[in-house]
Amino acid sequence: MAYRRTPAVQARLDAQREAVLQAAVGLLAERGYGGCTMAAVADRAGIATGSLYQHFANKAELSVQLFRRVVTREMAAVNAAVALRGTPRERIAAVVETFATRALRAPRLAYALLVEPADAVVDTERLVFRRAFRDVIATEITAAVASGELPQQDAVLTAAALVGAVGEALAGPLAAAPGAPAPGAPASGAPAPAAPERGSTTSDSTTSDTTTAVVPALVSFTLRALGGRDDSDA
Repeated sequence: MAYRRTPAVQARLDAQREAVLQAAVGLLAERGYGGCTMAAVADRAGIATGSLYQHFANKAELSVQLFRRVVTREMAAVNAAVALRGTPRERIAAVVETFATRALRAPRLAYALLVEPADAVVDTERLVFRRAFRDVIATEITAAVASGELPQQDAVLTAAALVGAVGEALAGPLAAAPGAPAPGAPASGAPAPAAPERGSTTSDSTTSDTTTAVVPALVSFTLRALGGRDDSDA
């Protein structure tokens, strides 16, 4: 007869799994994928490394679930921002503005999500991530074309190009942010330096300045690339 977990046992395992994922998110934001070893995650979660394997067979499986957890949160933030805007053009701007602002406020985490070398399974998840953002933008482009707000165009192709361009534009600022790994640093092995402590005047100021400079430029680029006019246009 197969063993059946009691509700109490299942609840304990579910709570432990949630603690593991929260610990992994924290490590990812501080050290990137290289610092999210099974031993480090188990230690942060306060469990034995062996117990971690009850939930995830290996680091690749943990990384996939970790990536999905963070991406779901980011998509929720973008969708919430889009829902507050009135026109398709404003909603497209909201996607780029929200995504870029959140990335620059948590550069080590965003670097891991977008740029850092990782397992092949993570690269597969990145494709899903990009397509999700592409689809949000494509939906709004389609609506804007139908209303005459934007010229006729291939909504999916344009949206994919915008997602790629925004990601590439952010790669440099994210790599240059405090706590980001040095160029050529390995994707695994020794943990990357921890992110600066909260409240650090230098890092907060640098992040704020970068956000102020980069985000409006990305929004302006996006609207012009679509064939619309930006508020800064004469």
